[in-house]
Amino acid sequence: MFDFQLSTLLGFVSIINILLAIIVIFLERRNVSATWAWLLILYFTPILGFILYIIFGQNLSRRRIFKWDKQVQPYIKQAVRTQMEQLETNPAQFQSSIIEEYRDLIYMNLNHDEAPLTQNNEVQILTDGQQKFDLLLKDIESAKEHIHMLYYIIRSDELGEKIAQALMKKAKEGVEVRLLYDDRGSRKLTRSFIHKLRQSGALLEPFFPAKIPFLNLRINYRNHRKLVIIDGRIGYIGGFNIGNEYLGLHPKFGYWRDTHLKIIGDSVNNIQSRFMLDWNQASKQKVAFMDYYYFSKKTYGDTGVQIVSTGPDTEWEKIKNGLIKTILSAKKYVYLQTPYFIPDDSFLEALRIASLSGVDVRVMIPNKPDHPFVYWATYSYAGELLKAGAKIYIYQHGFLHAKTIVADGKVASVGTTNIDVRSFRLNFEVNAFLYHSDTAEQLTAIFEEDVLHSTELTPALYMQRSFYIRLKESVSRSSLRFCRKQKPARLF
Repeated sequence: MFDFQLSTLLGFVSIINILLAIIVIFLERRNVSATWAWLLILYFTPILGFILYIIFGQNLSRRRIFKWDKQVQPYIKQAVRTQMEQLETNPAQFQSSIIEEYRDLIYMNLNHDEAPLTQNNEVQILTDGQQKFDLLLKDIESAKEHIHMLYYIIRSDELGEKIAQALMKKAKEGVEVRLLYDDRGSRKLTRSFIHKLRQSGALLEPFFPAKIPFLNLRINYRNHRKLVIIDGRIGYIGGFNIGNEYLGLHPKFGYWRDTHLKIIGDSVNNIQSRFMLDWNQASKQKVAFMDYYYFSKKTYGDTGVQIVSTGPDTEWEKIKNGLIKTILSAKKYVYLQTPYFIPDDSFLEALRIASLSGVDVRVMIPNKPDHPFVYWATYSYAGELLKAGAKIYIYQHGFLHAKTIVADGKVASVGTTNIDVRSFRLNFEVNAFLYHSDTAEQLTAIFEEDVLHSTELTPALYMQRSFYIRLKESVSRSSLRFCRKQKPARLF
């Protein structure tokens, strides 16, 4: 009897493995390396392989999960086509030498992501958590019509409570409040926190929630974006989440060094579009895009901005390609800050080529890990760049979480995208590409100030690392190599 049950179970497992193999090979269209990796796992560890596939191997369905408002989409497409034609025929009409110089990057973002360029923008760079949230709370207090917020992490701590109280107050005053959060990133968010916000009239939605309570198996495909839009006139985008650690109050990390942008101007409509797409995917209470756009003839500034999004729902790694194009366009220098530096071959090669061409390539990483495996892999890739002549700085004044790149004092990108495979391929991300000398020079000055709080990892110091560190680097890179080979299927 027992033998019969065991044989039945093994037969069932074999059938499941065959079905999964069919999915991997014929349906999900993974790359060759990933296909063989999953086939080997399913063959040699059938039960464990099945569990691993459920957690890590799922792909999104082949349908568009973000849907444009039918009234707005033709307008966006026409604006994109018009700008592409202008860049091809007469880029000088944008009245900016930087726009003309980087027209190929701008054209790619238009062609790649339908990301319109706007120039009527005022941009404020925020590098301190207290500064960022003081400004945000002030802007929330001044809201008259609506507040739209999207964060990967929201915590039910002192900062989270302060934000919640501000939102509840505005909701009770009649301001429309919508809060979208990632279900896994904000998994520690308490029910009472959510309940009291909803009781005040605020609308809350989780992104890709768990189908089984308290058990979200979808580790990949998380919404890592951080956006705020207030009355369609003010936009926030960058690296800060909502939690006490982002104010530098976590004893392990200390001071939290991040980069965020506050934008006032025409580009806020494009930040708004990104929020609306994400909200309408997550919520049954759909909103019409045109009801929340803000149109003004007022002049705010002259910063060129493109809001570029990427995720596993797209065929192209749009933000990564934009960053590579920025690197390869540099003539003098490229300064990069990232908490995780695990580039794929194309990104690493771009930095190598730039450095070997005489461009001053500098990369800044944290001095402490929030994910040990990721940190030691980061250290290993930093060592590879040293061979090409790049400079590596290790930030010592707390934890570096900024995701920025600036080149030649003219072009920059700030957003949510880390330099790793998760951000490039698996997460939903958003970056602002900035075309403006004053803004780029500010980011350059911020980097140079951070250098004063960093130690340089020289080739000599790197070669002196202990056997134990070399072992951790090797194990970490090997453990992450499988993830680097995963390529989500194209969604149709």
